[in-house]
Amino acid sequence: MTPFATRLANLIDAFRPADGPPPGTLFAFFKWALEGAWKWLAIAGAFSALAGTAEVVTAIMLGVVIDAAINTGVTAFFAENLWLLIGVAAFFMVVRPVLFGLSAASNAIIVGPNVNPLVLTRLHRWTLGQAVTFFDDDFAGRIAQKQMQTSRAITDVATEVINVVFFALASLVGSALLLTTINGWVALALAVWVVIYLLMIRWFMPRIRKRSMARAASRAMVSGQVVDTITNIKTVKLFAHAQFEDQAAIGSIATFRDKVIAFGVLASSFRFSLMTLAGVLPVLLIGGTLYLWSNGAASPGDIAASGAISIRIAQMTGWVSFTLMAIYANVGEVEDGMNTLTPAHTLTDNPDAVELSKAGDIRFDHVSFAYGGKTGGIDNIDLTVHAGEKLGIVGASGAGKSTLVALLLRLYDPEQGRVTIGGQDLRDVTQESLRRHIGMVTQETAMFNRSARDNIMYGRPDATEAEMFSAAARAEAHEFIEDLSDFRGRTGYDAYLGERGVKLSGGQRQRIALARAFLKDAPILVLDEATSALDSEVEASIQQALDQVMEGKTVLAIAHRLSTIARMDRIVVLEAGRIVEQGTHDELLALGGTYARYWNRQSGGFIDVRDAAE
Repeated sequence: MTPFATRLANLIDAFRPADGPPPGTLFAFFKWALEGAWKWLAIAGAFSALAGTAEVVTAIMLGVVIDAAINTGVTAFFAENLWLLIGVAAFFMVVRPVLFGLSAASNAIIVGPNVNPLVLTRLHRWTLGQAVTFFDDDFAGRIAQKQMQTSRAITDVATEVINVVFFALASLVGSALLLTTINGWVALALAVWVVIYLLMIRWFMPRIRKRSMARAASRAMVSGQVVDTITNIKTVKLFAHAQFEDQAAIGSIATFRDKVIAFGVLASSFRFSLMTLAGVLPVLLIGGTLYLWSNGAASPGDIAASGAISIRIAQMTGWVSFTLMAIYANVGEVEDGMNTLTPAHTLTDNPDAVELSKAGDIRFDHVSFAYGGKTGGIDNIDLTVHAGEKLGIVGASGAGKSTLVALLLRLYDPEQGRVTIGGQDLRDVTQESLRRHIGMVTQETAMFNRSARDNIMYGRPDATEAEMFSAAARAEAHEFIEDLSDFRGRTGYDAYLGERGVKLSGGQRQRIALARAFLKDAPILVLDEATSALDSEVEASIQQALDQVMEGKTVLAIAHRLSTIARMDRIVVLEAGRIVEQGTHDELLALGGTYARYWNRQSGGFIDVRDAAE
């Protein structure tokens, strides 16, 4: 790309952050999405309008040349009209190409390549700020589809308005002014035709917008259904449900087909009506000018000019109208995307939130949370975890262990009570600073479809290669990473792991997750079944590394395999969201209560699921 083209492309900051949250009304949403680009949109529109005006000047010049030819005759035409011909040639060979080139460059280099990333990054940034419940309640593929759909639709609206609407308006206004120089009645005929044309647009476009919105919503559901199936393809195959998933896809695709057909019926009706109206215009204008010529009120050049204008407008009518239909269809898609993407964030930082200053004692101060229901979650938890203490959390499935951790990470806010770290209420600190102080390894390890290096360095992107290798070695991951390769021939730490790390075994994924946590080296460490996917031999070797990494840290460890938390400083036992026992391993065994029952009944170190029913 040439330096000049680079300068043009950088006139709009394609990654400028938005000013505030996205509004919920259409025009305000467009203003929010395109903020920072409006000046260049207007300039591009002006160039397009100049190009449209040039088309009217073309008709004027045609008429002038024809009148000059008739008035001067064959022998004197070139001698008497030399400068006129030079001017016409200069217009067609220099002025007109320059105007169209400026219009094309402003739209194709300045506007088009920048508006899409501008809108997409703003929508993506807003979506990333949503609470986890936002993503739990929808298809991941559908959310991604909405982001892409909305940014693409806004870009299309912007470029088409510039390319067509500004161009067409300039052409229509210029044509009307030209026709008034021929005869007012001809100009009036054009005005009446334009009014009828606008009334037709007004009737069709809202219906097109509505059906386009329904079509976009149905398309997104197809994407969500297909992505959901592909994401869980191993489950589909293991349960031999390919036919079931095929029928589910057919159902959503059939609905999408019906919406497309409904849109197509309306579009066909619009096209037929439009072509009929477009056919009237040349008859009206050329016939009217011929009538005036027959009465001596118009020249042959006027006939040529009105003919050129009428045919050009008739041809342009189809182009403009189909573009308007596409614009309205895109507006419908924008509205559909707004419905999904613009809800306000439900979990936000307070306006005066501060950074978490230090990782001191963790306090659950009479905390209750039931996910908006009457039961589930935790109930009136009063618990202090002292700085540097290793706390084990035990309980059957549904006892509230993960809820406790989610509240610590402020994925949710307590419905009653408060959670503090070092005396600071988590609602008064920024979420980013809170989570920088917490390292976490979960049972369902999260892997990006990126390299092994990227996945480990996610814990601390500014870490050195040596620190990364050390973390991987401590997590017993270095050796198997060295043997990795992917379909593009990348090997070792450069090999990609596949979506959600599907190319790795469960144990390998968990070891990379442990390496990531080791590298982060946060003062608070949360282990949610962190070694559940490891065999006993690997677990034993990693346990030593865990002991080292836990040194001096505040640790909350959840486990069903009680052997992994028996060495904790203190163990808390949860039942039905309440603390029923707490103490050391030996104290709880001596107590002979719930924990002792878990310990006695576990097989291979796991809690018997029957305990959940007792």
